[in-house]
Amino acid sequence: MMKNPRAELVLGLSSLILVLQGKTNGQGQTFNDGGKLQLPENYKIDWMKSLNDNKLLSEITLPGTHDTMALYGGPAAECQAWSLEDQLKAGIRYLDLRAFAFEDKLYLMHGIVYEHSTFTKAMDTIKSFLSAYPSETVLVRVKPDLFDKSKVEGLVEKATANDPNIWVLSTMPTLGKVRGMVVFIQKDSFTLGLPLNETDTKGDYEVVHIRHKEEEIVLNLNKALNECGTASIVLTYSSGTGIGTFEGMFLTPKRVAEKIDPWLYSYLQLLYNNVPNLCFGVIAMDFPGLDLIQTVIDFNNS
Repeated sequence: MMKNPRAELVLGLSSLILVLQGKTNGQGQTFNDGGKLQLPENYKIDWMKSLNDNKLLSEITLPGTHDTMALYGGPAAECQAWSLEDQLKAGIRYLDLRAFAFEDKLYLMHGIVYEHSTFTKAMDTIKSFLSAYPSETVLVRVKPDLFDKSKVEGLVEKATANDPNIWVLSTMPTLGKVRGMVVFIQKDSFTLGLPLNETDTKGDYEVVHIRHKEEEIVLNLNKALNECGTASIVLTYSSGTGIGTFEGMFLTPKRVAEKIDPWLYSYLQLLYNNVPNLCFGVIAMDFPGLDLIQTVIDFNNS
């Protein structure tokens, strides 16, 4: 694959951002841990409406959430503050659902923590949103969790059988083909939908030092820059946790996001102001604020 000619410039800017670490503090609402979404007047919920129908989904920079439904379970488990409906209204277009199959029903989990919802309820929320905003499309990765992982795909197929508003093919569609639709993303033993290309390497989610996590994000977003527009959805995580490590044992997902989200906002703002026409695929975040979400979206408007 040919290297994106803008990648070298982005790498140079990335190095500058890391050097200026202490001077690039995000302004505005970059991190959010409030429970209720409050949108400014004239907030553009249907932001995909202005995008060209002929764009491949893999050519769009999409704000997403990591562990979308992880609103419960205490500091070690919680990754989001907004409900699923509020995340969609805020502009999130990639969702990460962890499903556990039990007695022919799919429960949404974060590890062993039940997140007070089911796959069916989540899909009803997404379809209701898309009915109100038919210009949008929502990417959904279903990750089989805990036991009986092999049952998850069959139960998803059963729950969504013959639904014309769900994309389960592996071929990359244009946006025009999937407006108003849910697009499934493959993961592990879940093989419905588009293939996924994750930039993270093993252990990238473990955060012992915030500065090291920032460096990993820079490297991974540069990988994403070279993979946009291909036959796969490229995904980069800005999320992480120190839970389970010795040095980072107090770095909960929220504490990591408190540091990473303002930094990521500054990083993306500097890139956008210098090289606006970039594609990063999906950026999945913990506790993102409205300004951070909008900064990710802005890469599509240049």
